Amino acid sequence: MDYINNFLLLLDSYLGSAVYFPFILLGVGLFFTLYLGFPQIRFFKHAWKVVTGKFDRKGAKGDTSHFQALSTALSGTVGTGNIGGVALAIFLGGPAALFWMWITAFLGMTTKFVEVTLSHKYRVQTEDGTMAGGPMYYMDRRLNMKWLAVIFAVATIISSFGTGNMPQINNIAQSMEMSFGIDRMLTGGVLAVLLAMVIIGGIHRIAAVTSKIVPIMGLLYIIGALSVILYNFDQIGPSFAAIFSDALTGSAATGGFLGATFAYAFNRGVNRGLFSNEAGQGSAPIAHASARTDEPVSEGMVSILEPFIDTIVICTLTGLVILSSGVWSEKHENIFSRTDLEVVSGQYDDQTDADRQALYHYLNSTDQNSIEKYTGTIVVENGEPVSDSYTLLHARSVAEDVKFIVAGEDPYSGTLRVENGQILKEDITIIGDSLVHSAALTSLAFSQGYFGANGEYIVPISLLLFAFSTAIAWSYYGDRAVVYLVGQRGVMPYRILYVSGFFVASFADTTLVWTMSYVAIVLMTLPNLLGIILLRREMKDTVKTYWRHFDAEQAKKKTD
Repeated sequence: MDYINNFLLLLDSYLGSAVYFPFILLGVGLFFTLYLGFPQIRFFKHAWKVVTGKFDRKGAKGDTSHFQALSTALSGTVGTGNIGGVALAIFLGGPAALFWMWITAFLGMTTKFVEVTLSHKYRVQTEDGTMAGGPMYYMDRRLNMKWLAVIFAVATIISSFGTGNMPQINNIAQSMEMSFGIDRMLTGGVLAVLLAMVIIGGIHRIAAVTSKIVPIMGLLYIIGALSVILYNFDQIGPSFAAIFSDALTGSAATGGFLGATFAYAFNRGVNRGLFSNEAGQGSAPIAHASARTDEPVSEGMVSILEPFIDTIVICTLTGLVILSSGVWSEKHENIFSRTDLEVVSGQYDDQTDADRQALYHYLNSTDQNSIEKYTGTIVVENGEPVSDSYTLLHARSVAEDVKFIVAGEDPYSGTLRVENGQILKEDITIIGDSLVHSAALTSLAFSQGYFGANGEYIVPISLLLFAFSTAIAWSYYGDRAVVYLVGQRGVMPYRILYVSGFFVASFADTTLVWTMSYVAIVLMTLPNLLGIILLRREMKDTVKTYWRHFDAEQAKKKTD
């Protein structure tokens, strides 16, 4: 399993984590923004009118309303990325990462407009009478590139498990256990039954459920976020100043945060932005293809609202909660994760300028790095390390007040072997003060508002709703990909496997699944971006035709 995981990580280093990927993603969005004349601005007001049903026509083909299609797509994107993803981006890249999430979302509004329009245009009606669409259909029916469509569809199925299924329930189960003491298997079992009840009903039930969950979870989260932001009102200005001032230079060191280069902040912001709103990935067009309309452009306009709501509104609220509360640069007691822990040679103090600079270069892999990973031993007496020839780094910060525990609560005494920065003894728990990240950081931030310590419970409850709705939406994406590959007969076996994987992942290690999803996301995104670039002229002509028909129709209504 480790070999497979390492191979996938190597593959990802040439795909999603490669230097070129953010530039391709943003480049396509920028190209269409200029090519179509900033549709995310010009069509924004019109999009709100479309989603309310103002221009609906009777008898139009489709399974869901514009609002239900938007809700289903939003439920697929508004998830752990909005809660833990923003926190991870800020943890890695500092406030500047949020700026690049905004840029990704702004350009992504156009990318999503294009991919949804083209996918809706080439959708088909399946054997059971429902609609099926997505990039695989325009790749096949318009570009005659069935091989590319197959790659996209297979990647979609893998991503349905690696993005929308297993990591979501794993995060829910962890959060429920940590916050309320609920056994992971119990959480997984109950939610797996609920998931089965929803997805077996198909798109009609999925749309009905998500159209109710999305507004409720959005309102709950916004109230909780505002309770922190308004409580720390005096920090709103400095937070925005840090976001913009660091955007082109990288984030400076502050508190326990040791700083991040521009390249690091840029890469983390763009990658987290894609994970958050999925613009360019080609997933949301599958949901929007179900909308009742004979005008593909109208549904494309609805999708413009998606990155705006998901990233520019919800992710910004999360970012301001984290930055204004100040917890992102503070050290907190936590149980150290082995994947975030490393030991380096020499003793370093993050309150000393020279040491901070050395650690900055080490963590950001610059050419000026002079720090080496430690190989040797750590002597521990009554739970505390006693030698000083090394420094423990956890979560990209210098660990303090470190304690080594065995058997759950007994202080460890003895000698620990360290090789290449890694402590070899596995059956030992390490506790100390360090930076925290992901959903744990967001939980801490939510406790710094008017609700006090009770505010942190907003995060697990929101995570439950966000992540569960994401699992619902991605089940639909996966089963549409299955329909494309093998037809309707493959849908029920897929749904059974999907629910089973959902349950197992509530208590199993999903590291390999996450790694698979890194690769699968890019195998969806790159073919989709290639496809919409090849259809750029058709996209422009389709938009012109839409407005010509729309203007003629409005003029006729005025004369009648």
